[in-house]
Amino acid sequence: MIVFDLKCPENHRFEAWFKSSSAYEEQLKAGIVECPYCGATDITKAPMAPNVAAKGNTRVESAPMVRGKDDAKLNELVAEAQQVFAKLRSHVEKNCDYVGDQFAEEARKIHYGEADDRGIYGESTLEETKALIEEGIEILPLPGNGRKDA
Repeated sequence: MIVFDLKCPENHRFEAWFKSSSAYEEQLKAGIVECPYCGATDITKAPMAPNVAAKGNTRVESAPMVRGKDDAKLNELVAEAQQVFAKLRSHVEKNCDYVGDQFAEEARKIHYGEADDRGIYGESTLEETKALIEEGIEILPLPGNGRKDA
């Protein structure tokens, strides 16, 4: 899986996951990459900062509310982020193979050409996650509360 920072003509910025760079290009040309905020399909890549993966099986029951000067606006943004994360998680669950606690092993097989190139998701320990990153295997944490049908 690969993640790109994308933007629409309205300058909405969002992340999207793709099986590969060529899959992104194909979906973009087909007009199926759309802004989750306004539905625009005229999408371009935005400048990206590197992502650092975290433990993939961390469970968060709900996002914390933020207190401060702009409580209402911050809480609105947190709620919006939760909706985007839920949409992302749903997309991954519908389009990728769940490999459970065999995630690290299967990610390696795919990376080294020992298994079919496909999107996968599952769980890995912190040690396994660090090792995958050190090997140059692209992974990202999937936000949410764990697998819904487990």
